[in-house]
Amino acid sequence: MALVSGSSQGIGRASAIALAQAGMNVVLIARDETRLRCVLNELANNGEQQHRILVADFTNPSALQQKIGDFISEGNTIHVLVNNTGGPKGGPIIEANIEEFTNTFNQHLICNHILAQAVVPGMKKAGFGRIINVISTSVKQPLPNLGVSNTIRGAVANWSKTLAMELGPFGITVNNVLPGATNTARLNSIASTKAEKTGETVDHILNEMAKESPMQRIAEPEEVAAAIAFLASASAGYINGINLPVDGGRTKSL
Repeated sequence: MALVSGSSQGIGRASAIALAQAGMNVVLIARDETRLRCVLNELANNGEQQHRILVADFTNPSALQQKIGDFISEGNTIHVLVNNTGGPKGGPIIEANIEEFTNTFNQHLICNHILAQAVVPGMKKAGFGRIINVISTSVKQPLPNLGVSNTIRGAVANWSKTLAMELGPFGITVNNVLPGATNTARLNSIASTKAEKTGETVDHILNEMAKESPMQRIAEPEEVAAAIAFLASASAGYINGINLPVDGGRTKSL
């Protein structure tokens, strides 16, 4: 069974669809029940799969902890956890309010940790587990005007690496997928904000983003989801503790 957070849209939605196509039972979790039910209807079903939804708001970690705790206590075992949460608003780091750091830390690292703590006992018992965190190429190369995101993504990457070392002996791998510019609502929001500040068109800004990649285009969510589905598979059993960029080669570090 796979639990995919932020699965009402974007990379989370595409990942849930990919995992269902791979034959997994998928649990969708996000705060918008209407969107979740729409995605639920999109999931492949071979006649034996059972997909479901959990409605939870990641701005409320305590409520999330209660929600996932109740789900696990009902006898459900999660074998694949995809941690995926929308990023904070952009802007220079020096202009960020303290609350922006606190809120983003809670929504990303703390909620990731809550979900991991809930599902790892079942993974240990099964002798198999996959934890995949969708973060950002900023953990390798900080991105301009995404100060809060750069900071918190780095914290998640180090949390993940530490977890990979601790859980490896139990047959559980922990990896990070680092999307580059991807055709999601968040990317369009970033482009719109920049357009308002610069007077340029959104299309122009998106075209400039595309040119930053050797592929000369922006990724589709399904391309990131394909990497996630592979890391979730048995074939990726000896890949652990890595940061995998899915950015068309944009990141300049090795």
